[in-house]
Amino acid sequence: MMARRIRVIGIGAGNPEHLTIEAVNALNTCDVFFIPVKGEEKTFLAGLREEICARFIKGKQPRLIHFDIPARRQDGAYAGAVKDWHEAIAAIYERLLSEETGADETAGLLVWGDPMLYDSTIRIIEHVRARGHVAFEYDVIPGISSLQVLCARHRIPLNRIGEPVQITTGRRLAEGWPQGVNDAAIMLDGIQAYETVADPDAEIFWGAYLGTSMETVLSGRLGDIAPDISRVRAAARAEHGWIMDTYLIRRKAGPEDGEAQP
Repeated sequence: MMARRIRVIGIGAGNPEHLTIEAVNALNTCDVFFIPVKGEEKTFLAGLREEICARFIKGKQPRLIHFDIPARRQDGAYAGAVKDWHEAIAAIYERLLSEETGADETAGLLVWGDPMLYDSTIRIIEHVRARGHVAFEYDVIPGISSLQVLCARHRIPLNRIGEPVQITTGRRLAEGWPQGVNDAAIMLDGIQAYETVADPDAEIFWGAYLGTSMETVLSGRLGDIAPDISRVRAAARAEHGWIMDTYLIRRKAGPEDGEAQP
């Protein structure tokens, strides 16, 4: 018996050519795509999703259903705010599945980068499943992440031989250097947390808008280049109205693991 299906498809970090053959094949099985739009950043990403559909889908064109992503409340209770935000998006997905997707159709969700790396689409889909109001199956197609593109642009491996790497956020980095590692990859940094790292001799490999025509990369000794990164970052945000950046910091010698940064 046929049933609704969701395909969570990683579409890469910004370049349509990042799509894998598996992702292209998955695109061509979808009857409808749910396209989030809100704000300048989301408008740009929505346009790129539409471009990907137009470029890679052959034959019958699927329906594109645009929807607004609700704003996350900013009251200081981070975990609770994220939980409420995910529940609100889950309610939207549930409605779109019920009202915009036939009982035997497949809906596609085009996820920036890779769905498993600092993206909550899988969690939100599980929220929809837990609500139990709409029956569906789903699968996940991996994609190229901004972290992969960052390392490729700087021509470096993500890890050093025998050394671990911690992937974390700017918010967590600002609370202190991660314990037990000298290499930290930072995503979702809205506060320029690299400025809080008390090791000017560390190396930083930074990139913004990775994979897009706006891509910018910088690297060097943290104490020397951090002001340049902040200046370039501010100018890019002013020009485009949003910023999406990722970076890797490699510490040669620094404060004791877990020590808070001044």
